[in-house]
Amino acid sequence: MSSKDSDGGNMASSNHIQTPNCPKSSEPNCGLEHSTIEMVVATIAESENNENDNGKIPVKVAEEIVKDVQAEETFFSIAIQVFIPFLIAGFGMVFAGLVLDRIQHWPVFEEISELVILIPALLGLKGNLEMTLASRLSTQANLGHMDTTQQKISIIVGNLTLIQSQAIVVGFLGALVAIIMGGIKSNEVELDHAYILCASSLITVSIASFVLGLITAGVIVFSRHCKINPDNVATPIAASLGDITSLTLLSYVSTFLYDSIGQQDWLAPLIIAVYILAIPLWVWIAKKNPQTREVLFHGWTPVVGAMLISSIGGLILDFMVSRFEGIAVFQPVINGVGGNLVAVQSSRISTALHKEAELGMLNSGNSHDEDETKKIFISPMTAFCGHDGHARTTRVLMTMVIPGHVIFIYTIDYIKDGDTSLSSVFVVVYLLAAIMQVATLLYVAYIMIHWMWKKKIDPDNSAIPYLTSAGDLLGITLLAIAFQFLYLVSDHDVQVD
Repeated sequence: MSSKDSDGGNMASSNHIQTPNCPKSSEPNCGLEHSTIEMVVATIAESENNENDNGKIPVKVAEEIVKDVQAEETFFSIAIQVFIPFLIAGFGMVFAGLVLDRIQHWPVFEEISELVILIPALLGLKGNLEMTLASRLSTQANLGHMDTTQQKISIIVGNLTLIQSQAIVVGFLGALVAIIMGGIKSNEVELDHAYILCASSLITVSIASFVLGLITAGVIVFSRHCKINPDNVATPIAASLGDITSLTLLSYVSTFLYDSIGQQDWLAPLIIAVYILAIPLWVWIAKKNPQTREVLFHGWTPVVGAMLISSIGGLILDFMVSRFEGIAVFQPVINGVGGNLVAVQSSRISTALHKEAELGMLNSGNSHDEDETKKIFISPMTAFCGHDGHARTTRVLMTMVIPGHVIFIYTIDYIKDGDTSLSSVFVVVYLLAAIMQVATLLYVAYIMIHWMWKKKIDPDNSAIPYLTSAGDLLGITLLAIAFQFLYLVSDHDVQVD
């Protein structure tokens, strides 16, 4: 911003905004905040001087951005806002683990082993769709695009139809991948089992996505009304009911369809046909909405890629469940905690980038490729111990790993009435696996999101699916290594076959 602009015509429009003065002892990011506010003030002035506006940020929205920059969140404010939804989501995953531990012995799961392969893909779908929805809506809310009733209805309806079409397609593809993997494992594919797998997957993802999408939208609207940053609460709440809802639906729907074999063989194929024929309707509605049109055309690669990654984790889970009796109950917990924490980080970084600069620009005042490369590929020390807001959030999220997992695994042990017999060795090994998983995800998240932004890929639509699916694969792999280690050191307190 030139001195002429700042001293001239823009002065009148910026009198009501006080930019902070940065003392020498202030935090390193204070200068960045100051430049950000100056950029917003200039934008306000330009938009006020232009009658047609030409798409500039409205004065009201710009003032909100300035307030957000000035009212920087502290370590404790972030921790308080994140920890309660994190606990709620964690207990949802605990109960999901207990459900999985129970249903793995149901006849339908023992007869159709592909259902076990499908489970991580379906549970990961909440990261592919619901958490991405939460991140997308949180950004829109923080930018002031969901302040009126008409804006809320338009954005929410468009996004619900979008995730419905994505859920049906990805759910169907996930079932096909599970069938192929199961066929490779057993060298045969039974047609009735394939129909049941596809129909169960479609019903589960369709109902779960609709219900969880409504809950997610409601949480974001309510958070905005209560002056709470939706980036901190929306993604964990979106996941809190996701696992248990998906598992419960899958278990009962698949059991019902399994019992219909020989009596109503037409039912499963009919369900598959109805859902496939409904895809064009959902696509047409989402295409008509300007808020979701771009995601409809360019948002398939992340969700499909994430589904494939989660399916690999499902194959590992299927193998490990047959080997280690106690592993199933912990799988949704370790995967869910990692996914929830990295989703919070991803949502916050995405919102910050949307506020600071245009897509493709990491910093409005810095266009040197070398400097931008340094901003993307930071060292682990900078990511975890730096002085900027993202490093502070990383530290907040890392402090929740150990207490969160301790609460969750001992809750599992209590509910199972000591069946898991948690030993000190198991707890230490489990926590080490959890720490490695979350630390890796948070570091990768920073690099991936900034790289996507530089490549003009909106991270709100693309980052979370990759991160949560990677978390699923990394979580089940580390958990399998932990159980194998415990078996080798003869820690028979953990149930091992």
